[in-house]
Amino acid sequence: MDYDVKGNLKKVLANLPQGVRLVAISKYHPNEYIMAAYEEGQRIFGESHEQELRQKVESLPKDIRWHFIGHLQTNKVKYIAPYISMIEAVDSFKLLKEVDRQASKNGRIIDVLLELHIAEEETKYGLTPDSCRQLLADGEWRDLKHVRICGLMMMASYVEDVQQIRSEFQIAKNLFDELKAQYFADDPSFCERSWGMSHDYPIAVDEGSTMVRVGTAIFGPRVY
Repeated sequence: MDYDVKGNLKKVLANLPQGVRLVAISKYHPNEYIMAAYEEGQRIFGESHEQELRQKVESLPKDIRWHFIGHLQTNKVKYIAPYISMIEAVDSFKLLKEVDRQASKNGRIIDVLLELHIAEEETKYGLTPDSCRQLLADGEWRDLKHVRICGLMMMASYVEDVQQIRSEFQIAKNLFDELKAQYFADDPSFCERSWGMSHDYPIAVDEGSTMVRVGTAIFGPRVY
């Protein structure tokens, strides 16, 4: 292994205050890299391709908690529903409903995060703050008994401007606080703020993140 996964992992963890968890983004990285992090105690890993994820689930330790972090098509939910620990990128009610349906078939309750689209870059996925408010105001989600909405996820703009990154995290944090008070005040499981990646996670931690998604800073450039 030509990359010091263990050393890099220790550095990242040393920067995280108590209460902030690390999702090690292992997509496109080989099993040996994941095992190196696993041997250091890391248990949460993030993947974004169903087939790659399935192969890893079958061949790696069973106590790993897998997070699905990429855009998830509704027709792929059935493949990951038996084992996924959390789906971090629910960007529509249609997807939320399908996760509920497949979780029900598997006799499970699946934890999800609602994905926000705040960054000014044109990415196709994620709810605007207003459409996120609308999804919850509509109230249909309350009938879904096999999904648990645990918080919000977002990606800041990939820019050098620290102030812009910070302000996007602040928008997400303010929305989290608003939704928590309005819909989840009595629900302790609505507690996750998943923001921060390799290039901006220290800022994210400053701005209330409870879960950072770090790949490159641990595993190096992706191996496609």
